Amino acid sequence: MTRPPAVPEPTGTGGSTPLAFEQAESSTVGTSRSRTAPEPGSSGGRHGSSRSAGAHRGPAAGAAQLEQNLEALRARIRGIEFTDGLPGAQEGRTARADVLDQLSDYVLPRVRKTDTPLLIAVAGSTGAGKSTLVNSLVGEQVTTTGVRRPTTNSPVLACNPADVDFFSEAAFLPSLPRVRQQGLAMPGKDGMLVLAASECMPEGVALLDTPDVDSAVAAHHEFAAKFLDAADLWVFVTTSRRYADARVWEFLQVARDRDTSLAVVLSRVPRRGRKQLVDHFGAMLEANGLARATRFTIPETDQIAGGRFTANTADQIRDYLVDVAADPVERERVSRRTLLGVLESFRTRIPELAKQVEVQAQVGRTLASSAGTAFAAALAEVERGTSDGSLLRGNVLARWQDIAASGELVRSLRLRTKRKARVDPDEPSRVHALEQAIRDAVEALVVSSAERAIEETMERWSAVPGSQDIAQQHRLAELPEDFARRARAAIAEWQRRVMELIASDGVAKRSVARFVTYDEEAFALVLIVGLLGFGIFESERGSASSKAAPHRLLKGLFGAESLRNIGTRARDDLRARTSAVFEEEKHRFAEALSAVNLPDESDAVQLYQATYNLEIA
Repeated sequence: MTRPPAVPEPTGTGGSTPLAFEQAESSTVGTSRSRTAPEPGSSGGRHGSSRSAGAHRGPAAGAAQLEQNLEALRARIRGIEFTDGLPGAQEGRTARADVLDQLSDYVLPRVRKTDTPLLIAVAGSTGAGKSTLVNSLVGEQVTTTGVRRPTTNSPVLACNPADVDFFSEAAFLPSLPRVRQQGLAMPGKDGMLVLAASECMPEGVALLDTPDVDSAVAAHHEFAAKFLDAADLWVFVTTSRRYADARVWEFLQVARDRDTSLAVVLSRVPRRGRKQLVDHFGAMLEANGLARATRFTIPETDQIAGGRFTANTADQIRDYLVDVAADPVERERVSRRTLLGVLESFRTRIPELAKQVEVQAQVGRTLASSAGTAFAAALAEVERGTSDGSLLRGNVLARWQDIAASGELVRSLRLRTKRKARVDPDEPSRVHALEQAIRDAVEALVVSSAERAIEETMERWSAVPGSQDIAQQHRLAELPEDFARRARAAIAEWQRRVMELIASDGVAKRSVARFVTYDEEAFALVLIVGLLGFGIFESERGSASSKAAPHRLLKGLFGAESLRNIGTRARDDLRARTSAVFEEEKHRFAEALSAVNLPDESDAVQLYQATYNLEIA
């Protein structure tokens, strides 16, 4: 490979080799093995040497099954949707994107093809000098540096020209737009990956300069995390001023939990107090379960030109990466450790995703059952109101008294006679007025019960954050404009059904028709008044023999059992018709919940099963 021109060095300083990785062809492979810092993936790690050894047996018999299970897992996760604003949505969506991205961008590409380039991500704090370090390791300026923060507004990936195709859209982070760098290092646009092909980079190794993990730009955090999820080795850089920041440790703890191959760099360390700073940083690493992370320090220096160090400032880091780049076994071990660590992390990450699915599924059940409970109570209220006599007041009472006083009901149940009875011209209007009054009363009861059901449902929904938006979007907080019309139609059908029951009752027709003629509509009205609580109505007004006589006559003519059967069937029919009207309202709530694509309990079960299958594979 052609060596780039060296940056002039200050007098009296050791030279920094322009390209760290060019030494991969020299005898420096073993030099850094003498460092006291443990190597990533050493036998003392969480997974042990047996796990690494197993990674080098070549394509295992279960490799195809592993890929198949990973594909099935990805498909299952892709099919899960979370409803915005409801509990579990933000956490679930974040967990879903996190697992999906890592499956697509890192795990599956490396399972399918084991000889993918080793990706080393240089990440860390704002102003830590990541870009300067990347330029120094490459040996030429591939990424911009400066005092503006954040300097890196778009990631820069440096690789050998032979590896550029792998990092194209088809194979590496396919959803991320990118541009190929031409000539001098220039920053790309936010959200765009800059590909910097450099002959200084050896084949099979790439360096990635990522946005700051604690950038003032919130989008940079997710951007940095996305690239770290796709990397084989993290070189995490923080400063002596910012190493204790919470954001730094959030990322380091992710590396710990996933057993990612990790090197930590403490930069801009002043000469005064250097030991205390390094010791304290080391103590924090140990306290956070990162005692085995390889550690480096970069002193505070102004020996920088051309966007890179001019002295031997980064020699230790360079030597470490030389070892990884030059030794195929070491490269394999580093990448396999990270890959297996990610697969291991799915044992907890996917169940965590499943828990958020369960949270939303439970929310769906709670919201759906609220409407069911409220309308069940409304149906019970209608049943009570149509049997306890409470409707036999007001206009219904007045119309009943009018028709009873006129003798119309008695005349409608007259004995057969050759003489024609005198017909009062007002009798039909009285019957229709009573029929209308009953219909109005029952309709008002059904509507008021439905309104209370809506209020109770909305009250329960108000306890679930975000559900009000669904209710507002689908106009669930009020009855539809046509509800009263549908209720009235159902009640009118019920009244006609009562008349049909009387007309079609075979026993009544055989026993009554020989002695009396009767008006079926009048019979139906008497029966309905009885169903609405005639006995209570009679007792409230004391002696009302003239009003009770038709009821007693019905019982005498039809017989107690036959009349009871007709009454039972009439009451069941009213209940069924009222229930059907309420079911339409419950269906509005069910449709609204269905429209927002809440996950189902079965989705969580399938995720748990996919995790189990993956663990077996």
